[in-house]
Amino acid sequence: MGCVRVLVVEDEPLLAAAIAEWLRDDAHAVDVTGDGAAALERLTVNGYDVLVLDRDIPVVHGDEVCRQLVASGSATRVLMLTAAAAVTDRVEGLGLGADDYLTKPFAFAELAARVLALGRRSRPADPPVLRRAGVALDPARHEVFRDGRYVPLSKKEFAVLAELLRADGATVSAEQLLEKAWDEHVDPFTGAVRLTILKLRRKLGEPGLVDTVTGVGYRIP
Repeated sequence: MGCVRVLVVEDEPLLAAAIAEWLRDDAHAVDVTGDGAAALERLTVNGYDVLVLDRDIPVVHGDEVCRQLVASGSATRVLMLTAAAAVTDRVEGLGLGADDYLTKPFAFAELAARVLALGRRSRPADPPVLRRAGVALDPARHEVFRDGRYVPLSKKEFAVLAELLRADGATVSAEQLLEKAWDEHVDPFTGAVRLTILKLRRKLGEPGLVDTVTGVGYRIP
C-alpha cells in the first residue's frame, strides 16, 4: 500500500527510537512523542494512518488517548503496545477501542507487519499491484517496473510514486505528498518534494511520466 503515516507514543526513548527506525526502514513516515498530551495534539494536526500507543505514558494516560481518539471518529487505527500482558489487560485495551494489542517484549518484524495491516484498514483497499502508464508498483515486494524494466528507487521515491499512482490520474499537491511520505520534522520549504520528483523522473526514464501542474502539484496522466 506504499507509505503508512505512523505516530509512535512511547516514553522509553531508546525503544521509541528503535521502533521509528525499523518502521522508517519499511518506507513509512514516522513521528515520535513520549507523552499523551503531545500525542493528542499531534493527532489533531496530522492525518495518521496508525497510532502505536504505549498504555502507561505520562501526562495523559494511553487509555485516555485511545478513548478520545475513538470518540472523535478518527480513521486512525490504534495498536496498543504495552507490558501489560494478562488476558484481562488485552480485553480491556481492545474494549477501549484499540484495533490491535501487542505485548512487550515483541519482535520488531511482527510490529511492522501489524502496522502495515492496520494501515491497509485505514484506507480504501489498493489492488495488489498499482499500475498506470506502463508502470507497475508492487507494495508487498517493494518493487517497481516500467515497461518490464526494473527501476531501483529509494524509500522516499517509492512512497511518492505510490501516492501518485494511487491518485489514478488526479493531481497530488506537494503538501499532500509531504503529509504521506515525510514525518513532521521536514521543512516544507526545503524543496524535498521537488528534488524527489526530479530523481524519480530521472530513474523512470523517457518518455517523461510525471507531469507538473503549475501551482497545483504533480500527476501521472
